[in-house]
Amino acid sequence: MKFALLLYADLSLAPQYTAEERAVAQQSWFTLVNEMKAAGVYVENYGYSPVTRARTVRVRNGKTVTTDGPVAETTEDLNGYFLLDCKDMDEAIGWAAKIPYANGGSIEVRPVIAYTEEMAKKAVSDMTYRGTVG
Repeated sequence: MKFALLLYADLSLAPQYTAEERAVAQQSWFTLVNEMKAAGVYVENYGYSPVTRARTVRVRNGKTVTTDGPVAETTEDLNGYFLLDCKDMDEAIGWAAKIPYANGGSIEVRPVIAYTEEMAKKAVSDMTYRGTVG
């Protein structure tokens, strides 16, 4: 079962690292990804550009309206994600707790629903998705 681990943090509160500290922090991320790969749960991960570069798109009365910034105003921004293939929510939560963002930020763990006809049919019978797929 796939899970999105969404990484949120207030980057204005991020530590100001020296070059050496930054190298150690980066290595902790690479080590974690390698651990996920070795466990067979890693699918992919990406970070996002700063929220100041985001645009929100809405269609109202047939017109496309864009606004600067994210959909919601919050103190924490969505800064990236991991996509993992775990046996259950508990396993996904265990991996989320290892992500450095969990220290000072937050990790939202959410089951992923594939929106293809074949996957929708499977998902309807899966207890995890019951109530979310019609």
